[in-house]
Amino acid sequence: MGGANGDTRLDAAITNHKPTPQASNSVQEHAMEEAKFGFDAYHILLVALGASLLVSYWLPHLFVRRPPAATALLMACGMVGSLLFPGIVVGIDPTKNPAIWEIAAELVVIVVLFATGLRIDDLGGLRLWRPTIRLLAITMPLTIAAIAFLGWSVAGMTLGGAILLGAVLAPTDPVLAGDLQIGPPLEGKEHPVRFALTTEAGLNDGLAFPFVYLALHIASQGANPGLWLTEWIAWDVLYRILVGTGLGIVIGWLLGRILIAVPAWNTIAPSGPGVLALAGVFLAYGVVELAEGYGFIAAFIAGVVCRRAEARHQFHKQLHAFASSIEHAITAILLVLLGSVMPSLWPYLDWSHTVIGFGLILVIRPTTGMLGLIGTPLSLRAKAVVAIYGVRGIGSLYYLAYASTHVEFVDEGPLWALVAFTIFASTVFHGLTATATVEVLDREYAKDGNSETQPSAEELEGRRR
Repeated sequence: MGGANGDTRLDAAITNHKPTPQASNSVQEHAMEEAKFGFDAYHILLVALGASLLVSYWLPHLFVRRPPAATALLMACGMVGSLLFPGIVVGIDPTKNPAIWEIAAELVVIVVLFATGLRIDDLGGLRLWRPTIRLLAITMPLTIAAIAFLGWSVAGMTLGGAILLGAVLAPTDPVLAGDLQIGPPLEGKEHPVRFALTTEAGLNDGLAFPFVYLALHIASQGANPGLWLTEWIAWDVLYRILVGTGLGIVIGWLLGRILIAVPAWNTIAPSGPGVLALAGVFLAYGVVELAEGYGFIAAFIAGVVCRRAEARHQFHKQLHAFASSIEHAITAILLVLLGSVMPSLWPYLDWSHTVIGFGLILVIRPTTGMLGLIGTPLSLRAKAVVAIYGVRGIGSLYYLAYASTHVEFVDEGPLWALVAFTIFASTVFHGLTATATVEVLDREYAKDGNSETQPSAEELEGRRR
């Protein structure tokens, strides 16, 4: 850091010039002054990060009473910081250091998935889950196929890179869709639109993984299915999903019993710290990953099952509040850092990437979403909202970083540029329109008598990022 550089300069000055004792003192003092005011890139990054966070969450309140989500502004501030101080992004360039992004994004996603599971008050029946099932079974595969085709035909990507792009961008994000998700625990009956978007985002992060592995198989072994198809279906699809689901249920049940139900006279719940939420998610995720299952699926399911233990217990609010605060903090930092590296990715962008990014947000997701929701009990307006508001975000970063650390793709630079651009475009489009859309839906839902009370302004504000 700055101090280390100062010591090096000091040693060089003494060795090369061999000053007199009096001069030596002067040289040392001068060198120490340089060390004191030597600007280190890491410390500049911290300053830029702190300023970006403050501006993003404070500035909008000067202009509007209920500002949109800060996600796009966080990324924009990161861009400005890196343009003013280009050196701050050297160590976090995702094309050179994807492992950093893999770990950071992984932590964010597993925490938010567990927190998402915790806040589901009512699991309902098949009618409530039908939109979610169809979004996962129809919308997501169609989206992957459409994006992969565009990546291959329009952007000229390799087959492995195109499929990876589809797998990376297909899942919706539970982190950045705060306005559209169901609220904290114990808020009441679930809004069907919020429930569909929440459960879809909670499950498709894990269900996209088989397609990531499909891309890895093709990239490393070629396009001949005979070399990898059996292994992919048996191991990457069936085994990993079943292990993630099964162990998620078991661990979630055990956590619920330990924290709340057993023993009834001495539970942790009345005074337990919120950090227990992290203990739960790390346990669920780590055990499942050691068993070669999908930890993302396990994290979400563990949260859902844990919540079923004394579902009305106030401790669930405490667990959720702590997990959400950690989630928001890490997410905000990661978004600023993503914005800061975007200028270094701009050289990889071309017209084909904008076609794919905007095509996904404005055409592919709405179209595949509406196709998937055919036959569901949602109204036409509700279907349109679910279809349109498939926010892309942190999960996409994780998948791309994970793939980059396992296989070297020819299209790695363009892949990072396209994914970063799409996330930014999604946060701008969805962030600026989500608040008004949700308020209209909440009023409609309350008018139809499907909710006991219409959400207050304070409740709506509490759902914001």
